[in-house]
Amino acid sequence: MPPTRDSQIVTVFGGGGFIGRYVCEALLKPGVRLRIAERQPRRAFRLQPLAVVGQITAVSADLTRPATIERAVEGASAVINLVGVFKGDLEAIHVEGARRAAVAAREAGAAAFVQVSAIGADAGGASDYGRTKGLGEQAVRDAFPDATIIRPSVVFGPEDEFTNRFASMARLPVLPVVAPRTRFQPVFVRDLGRAIAAAALDPGRHGGKTYDLGGPEVLTMRELNGRIAAMAGHSPELVDVPDFIAKGMASLGFLPGAPLSRDQWIMLQRDNIAAEGSSGLEAFGIEPTPLGAVAPSWLGRFVKGGRFAPRATA
Repeated sequence: MPPTRDSQIVTVFGGGGFIGRYVCEALLKPGVRLRIAERQPRRAFRLQPLAVVGQITAVSADLTRPATIERAVEGASAVINLVGVFKGDLEAIHVEGARRAAVAAREAGAAAFVQVSAIGADAGGASDYGRTKGLGEQAVRDAFPDATIIRPSVVFGPEDEFTNRFASMARLPVLPVVAPRTRFQPVFVRDLGRAIAAAALDPGRHGGKTYDLGGPEVLTMRELNGRIAAMAGHSPELVDVPDFIAKGMASLGFLPGAPLSRDQWIMLQRDNIAAEGSSGLEAFGIEPTPLGAVAPSWLGRFVKGGRFAPRATA
């Protein structure tokens, strides 16, 4: 007899992070038991109010320490790997760490493994992030052939470092825009969390597949800056930064108001949108949420006066 939802254990590496919170939320609703694997387990404590007593367990685990991975996946019916970094030893985390997690999941008898990668992952790519994410996908497939690979575009949500950073910068009278013509397909974090959870709970439908997940709109960097500024109640002058200047700033690791590494500059040279013909959120029965439908609810704090600011009348 297959396990019931309330007897299933799903291990979520990185479950205490931004995306992890929404993955866990989607898994907790049907009664799944969660094992949150984090280097600092206290990051999972904020999830407790979403669960019933005993539904969540937090364990200490590190993708660079095999023994901790094996303990984290013991008895799990599904394993999700959300861990990703932009600095440090990317190969150790994105490639070797992902491989170790997939091997451990297979040896523990898990029915599903979900690897969260990124649009732009390419084992032969120029950026370290995209290259190691691509190599990580290969490593996972070799270790767990029926794994589900999920590649989101840039992810937005109340706690993100995307819309909130741009909204904060929009307070300036002039807002510099780097890579203004690069296109993105922002995906709402709650939609992404539901898709990841569905892939873990239904390997018969999603196992062995790769999904590019984006939202309903494709927007240039300039359009994104303009929309986010407007939702935050600001109207700065948008000034496109010439590529040669942006490249120079990237070599110094700095953009006014935000860090910009050389690796990030390389990634900005390519559009971050779903591949033509690829399966997206519709494969999970999810209608993509537009940025404008939800972002004003958290970007309102950047408006002068915050949520107490007077509203314009028609």
